[in-house]
Amino acid sequence: MRIDVNGRAHAEEPRPGQCLRTYLRERGWFGVKKGCDAGDCGACTVHVDGEPVHSCLYPAFRANGRRVSTVEGLASPGGELHSVQRKFLDAQGFQCGFCTAGFLMTTAALDEDQLADLPRAFKGSLCRCTGYRAIEDAVRGVCHVESPEAGESVGRNLPAPAGPQVVTGTARYTFDLDVPGLLHMKLLRSPHAHARIVDVDTSAALRVPGVHAVFTHHDAPERHFSTARHEHPEEDPADTRVLDDTVRYVGQRVAAVVADSEAAAEEGCRRIEVTYEVLPAVLDPQEAMRPGAPVVHDKDAATARISRPLANVVGEAHGEIGDVEAGFSEADAVYEETFRTQRVQHASLETHGAVAWFDEDERLVVRSSTQTPFLTRRALCALYDLPHDKVRVVAGRVGGGFGGKQEMLVEDVVALAVLRLRRPVKLEYTRAEQFYGATTRHPFTIGVKIGARRDGTLTALQLRVVSNTGAYGNHGPAVMFHSIGESTAVYRAPHKKVDAYSVYTHTVPAGAFRGYGLGQVMFAVESALDELARRLGLEPLEFKAKNIIGPGEPMLSPGGEEEDLHIASYGLDQCLGIVRRARTEPVTGPVPDGWLVGEGAALAMIATGPPGGHIADARAALLPDGSFDLAVGTAEFGNGTTTVHRQIAAGELATTVERITVRQSDTDVIRHDTGAFASTGVVVAGKATLRASRTLADLLLDFAAAHLRVPRADCQLTEEAVLHPGGRLPLKELHAAGRAVGVEFAADGHFGGTPRSVAFNAQWFRVAVDPGTGEIRILRSVHAADAGKVMNPMQCRGQVEGGVAQALGATLFENVRIDEHGAVDTAAFRRYRLPQYADIPRTEVHFMETADAIGPLGAKSMSESPFNPVAPAFANALRDATGIRFTDLPLTRDRVWLALHRAG
Repeated sequence: MRIDVNGRAHAEEPRPGQCLRTYLRERGWFGVKKGCDAGDCGACTVHVDGEPVHSCLYPAFRANGRRVSTVEGLASPGGELHSVQRKFLDAQGFQCGFCTAGFLMTTAALDEDQLADLPRAFKGSLCRCTGYRAIEDAVRGVCHVESPEAGESVGRNLPAPAGPQVVTGTARYTFDLDVPGLLHMKLLRSPHAHARIVDVDTSAALRVPGVHAVFTHHDAPERHFSTARHEHPEEDPADTRVLDDTVRYVGQRVAAVVADSEAAAEEGCRRIEVTYEVLPAVLDPQEAMRPGAPVVHDKDAATARISRPLANVVGEAHGEIGDVEAGFSEADAVYEETFRTQRVQHASLETHGAVAWFDEDERLVVRSSTQTPFLTRRALCALYDLPHDKVRVVAGRVGGGFGGKQEMLVEDVVALAVLRLRRPVKLEYTRAEQFYGATTRHPFTIGVKIGARRDGTLTALQLRVVSNTGAYGNHGPAVMFHSIGESTAVYRAPHKKVDAYSVYTHTVPAGAFRGYGLGQVMFAVESALDELARRLGLEPLEFKAKNIIGPGEPMLSPGGEEEDLHIASYGLDQCLGIVRRARTEPVTGPVPDGWLVGEGAALAMIATGPPGGHIADARAALLPDGSFDLAVGTAEFGNGTTTVHRQIAAGELATTVERITVRQSDTDVIRHDTGAFASTGVVVAGKATLRASRTLADLLLDFAAAHLRVPRADCQLTEEAVLHPGGRLPLKELHAAGRAVGVEFAADGHFGGTPRSVAFNAQWFRVAVDPGTGEIRILRSVHAADAGKVMNPMQCRGQVEGGVAQALGATLFENVRIDEHGAVDTAAFRRYRLPQYADIPRTEVHFMETADAIGPLGAKSMSESPFNPVAPAFANALRDATGIRFTDLPLTRDRVWLALHRAG
């Protein structure tokens, strides 16, 4: 047996049935990624004798005698990058980078004809982050990267610091490491939506060769907790055990088998015999709230932090401003309708997983694909009564998150095994498990009623919101509260009322997802306002413009006032101006005869951080060689915070980003960081970085002035030295001078996440619809974003494009379907339709000219907010084209055709 990999011979025989992907990864070629297990995503693409193949489908034995090339082998033996690698760096054709190796290997094999037809060429390759425009730019050789002078980094297109590692396959994600003595975990999952475990017989499983242990609810702590990760865990429902004796959805973990190999662990799972007492289940949230419905969690309301357990209501909110009935009586027109949004999967290409071990200091080390390493450490310590200094949680580079990794879904059970076995243990979800064992976006049912006078003045707004949180509360109450906040506060109306419920059902749990509930409710509110305007004979965009709040106005929501939330900069009027301009510009490109054409817009407002505080610490230090070290807690998963943190620090320290090394997402490097969620990476952790860097700059100048015996005002910090009237003091010498007298050039920065500002977005589409088939073509897509001071336009544009692309998937076809037994029946990418290269238009992105009074250097958040106005803007364009108001997502082709057919 001989397989030549990147010029290196491997003689090891593959295991029976082993695919080439696992064969390569077991030999250290970690650039080959696991994304789908089924040849659907392309992340595992390699070349075999020069031909690109999906290595997860290619039997390893077939590579015998062949030349295999992975992304690590694209560069020349001397280290010179392949032209494709260089192009992806110049265009920054990636975000999280997990899919990048696959795109590089695919692109490197394309001939001229294939390059001319990228939709077909990339049919087998998926990206969840970028929206594909950056990838196309990379393939076409477009260069976006800039090289500014020292101290001039902010506002420029600087590349991601990990870019060279991403394109060479040396960036290390969660499982891209070799852990000696590693054991593998697999989970036995429930086949029932609701059942009590009467007995578990593990004896046959323990007899499987290689199986070391089987853990059941008998081995799990009795404590209940929430898998959601927030700074204040007491606000989330405590309804979950590591392993429970009652299962509440199909796919819930029942037992964990730990073995020498995944195959042995899987066989162990098959040998476990479980006796279930099957119980009645409820799958619909409306049914779940009715008297007599099966109870999902029969727990004490106070200790479990559940609003009304016997009614299956985990959280609720009720509020009224003014008198809505009086408001509707004053209206000349009233529109009332019910809107529904579906489950959506995060579909991050790196699945959930963790590997843990004990280090030489007998500390439990957990390496996890998480957005919240510090909060995960806190939760593990509470769960297993461990001191904080005995647990370290590390996130390598994370392959996508979108809120799905703001959960503790794997770390708890992996820690249980390591604590018991004192051996390293790994658990990595399959793609199927990601669908039925992780979380989804919350499905919502939104009843909306809106009234207005003939002149377009809103008189009343009323919402009844029911959110399906699934079998466990996780983020349920928080998502519900957030959904009714900015969605109602963005519009002026003297009378507002909200009744909202987060409801348990016996289905796969829902969790945090980009937009955090706002997208679902904005779909209803923005669609209803568009329809009400039409009934009044008013132009919908101008109707909305008449009623939006302005700068300095209070943001009033019946869901409750948030005192620390402010309009610290205002660009919503500019956003609407961009939409107005787009509407007046001529249609470009041909429209097939007989197709219906329409346009539509929607807007959204979002808080730049969660309520109640979001903590970030940072530490900046001068190193002996005159460069700088920056320690931050924020995880990098394509959100680009690492790039921006370096830009901020470089600006304050008058240096270049290349002279700043970032250490991050490790509980050892900094005191605390709440996590990379709620769009806080720039506005919270960035502010901590700003404060640390600014304090360090002052410290350096103060010491230099005293050391040189010159006025502080005569000292100037530059890239490599402090300039003074007598010449220059190199930073290396400054460091040595400080060390000689016991001075450490390091400074801490802290920000607690409050006060908070708001960001604004507007989306506009022009679409064409074929009435004979229901096919929809997007003729033009325009997005206006009020991001305050844009720290990195190239990177921020990518966040907007990725948000729009993901939202279009949720708008047009993505749908986690649940069958009549409560099981997910879309547990593969080929059954769950993700947006491909050919599906996504090139959205025109416009940034507004604003500077925020709260955010660092005037910046605001922009990772979540682009998602929220997309679905209603699209639905409004579809309404304009067809005359039909679609109230349920997704807007699939068959649903559109059927509505047109019924309309005659």
